[in-house]
Amino acid sequence: MFCLYNGYLQTCYHGSYVKQSQGALYNIRCSVGFVMFVVGMALNIHSDYLLRNLRRPNEQGYKIPRGGLFEYVSCANFFGEIVEWCGYAILCGSLPAFAFLCFVLVNLGARSWHHHRSYLEKFEDYPKNRKALIPFIF
Repeated sequence: MFCLYNGYLQTCYHGSYVKQSQGALYNIRCSVGFVMFVVGMALNIHSDYLLRNLRRPNEQGYKIPRGGLFEYVSCANFFGEIVEWCGYAILCGSLPAFAFLCFVLVNLGARSWHHHRSYLEKFEDYPKNRKALIPFIF
């Protein structure tokens, strides 16, 4: 339900209040936001690919994610999604876009902390230097 309302809010705001100039696609803010969105999406897709391929068919149980950003954080897919929506907020430059980014940060930040703690409890050999969400920081 939240995603439906968020999509409606974004669409209404951008359809009613945003007036783009001819050079809008070429200004720095839009370019940086677009690049961040694409990089975040690529990180998210790659991380999801690694997660989907952790186990072979008919194999059960949990495994430690490895490869890509999983070498640095427990929730690389969440990190990619945050970069993606940060890029969207920068690209749009609107209050609704930044409000959605805040929701994503709070939601995925809490989820990543719980995932990280779960990995540390479940696996004795889990890399101790790995952070929960943001490489080298958190």
